[in-house]
Amino acid sequence: MKIAVTGKGGVGKTTVAAILARLYADEGKSVVAADVDPDANLGLALGFSTEELNSITPISKMKELINERTGADDTGIGKFFKINPKVDDIPERFAKEHNGVKLLVLGTVDTGGSGCVCPEHVLLKRLLSHLALQEDDVVIMDMEAGLEHLGRGTTSFMDRFIVVIEPGARSVQTYNNVKRLALDLGITKVDAVANKVRNAEDEAFVRENIPDLLGVIPYSSGVIDADRQGKSPFDFDNAVVDEVRKIKAKIDS
Repeated sequence: MKIAVTGKGGVGKTTVAAILARLYADEGKSVVAADVDPDANLGLALGFSTEELNSITPISKMKELINERTGADDTGIGKFFKINPKVDDIPERFAKEHNGVKLLVLGTVDTGGSGCVCPEHVLLKRLLSHLALQEDDVVIMDMEAGLEHLGRGTTSFMDRFIVVIEPGARSVQTYNNVKRLALDLGITKVDAVANKVRNAEDEAFVRENIPDLLGVIPYSSGVIDADRQGKSPFDFDNAVVDEVRKIKAKIDS
């Protein structure tokens, strides 16, 4: 299973991605959690310490590795470089493991625009495709907020998109935009998960606007407490974990 978790900033996509990764790991699956968000909070949500995370350099910032694998150099502009660099050893070399989940911090490419073809982008796209094509691993990708990653095509190898939304019109609009763009990439399984649902009115709103909702996660003070303490929400709120477990059961069915 290869899952990309996306959505607007602040909706809780990292919480959903982390709990899904922990649930698959508890089953004994080999799980790779890839943090593709420039804000890079997935490690904390998985239970890594701040000290462990501060020791990690995102793959996109490893200039020496990028230049070695692509044949580029620091001058870059106007130079030729490989578009199929070797990446199969990168997860094993650079992933850090905790609670049975292997965390790989990819980072993102600073250069804007969907037409970016630079050594960093080439290496990340190749690495993402490698992760998605490994049959034995469950891959959970915590994507950057917004839709730019869809324009770059770096998630075109995934089996399923999960769009985390809040009960609001802007989140619903984001889901519809992600679904449209994902279909352009050939990804037909695009589901929404409603997070921070406070009451029956919130749930009625999201179900009315997204009939094929994958699941509903209640607003949780436990998740807020976990975030405040820099801990994994998996260990703080059983009700939220149970709802994500139901979502996982639908994904696996």
